[in-house]
Amino acid sequence: MATPHIGAEPGDFAEDVLMPGDPRRAKLIAETFFDSPTLVTEVRGILGYTGTFNGKPVSVLASGMGTPSMAIYATELARFFGVKRIVRVGTIGGIAPFLQLGDVIAASAAHTNSAMTSQWVPGVTLSHAPDFTLLRKAVEYGESTGKTIHVGPLFTTDSFYNPDTELVPGLLKYGTIGIDMEAAALYATARKEGFDALMVGTVSDLPGAEMTAAEREATFETMVSFGLAAFQ
Repeated sequence: MATPHIGAEPGDFAEDVLMPGDPRRAKLIAETFFDSPTLVTEVRGILGYTGTFNGKPVSVLASGMGTPSMAIYATELARFFGVKRIVRVGTIGGIAPFLQLGDVIAASAAHTNSAMTSQWVPGVTLSHAPDFTLLRKAVEYGESTGKTIHVGPLFTTDSFYNPDTELVPGLLKYGTIGIDMEAAALYATARKEGFDALMVGTVSDLPGAEMTAAEREATFETMVSFGLAAFQ
């Protein structure tokens, strides 16, 4: 049945779903990678498609931006449409000195300043981590193809424009390599709703440098290939 945010019917989504933030990116992924993609939802302009990749059913659904939006769509996919595995494919702000624009990161953990999970277990700060099998398959794909993927912790923030000048140095001190706005919500929702999850992203900006919109479009295919490989 349709939900308040997804206008699909049971069976419209595959058990494996890629989740970019941008609806136009969802459309582009479906048209570039899927065989016979079919539009299955477009409520509020959030596009979702289902097709096949290497003969296996796969779907893509935009998540919008930020932790609340990610949590809503991931919850509904798992709870009402039988989705078993979600890989987010998005952009990441790189902060580690070894990163370059266009590099791909798999998030081995996601710290956060969001209070979304702070009261789930009173007195406990929960860890937000991916499914190991999905992470391993993404890394193995890189090893087998010679494509580089960096594995490390991200910081998921609720604030895109953060004036705190001490934030990045503090994160670097404890091994964080990038910043995003969705990974922690995806990983937390996966634990709560019982599906497997992974965040794979492209480094779209670094301190003092950022990709143009055209450059982002030109580099997204590598990131998506890692996400699809995690499902295989």
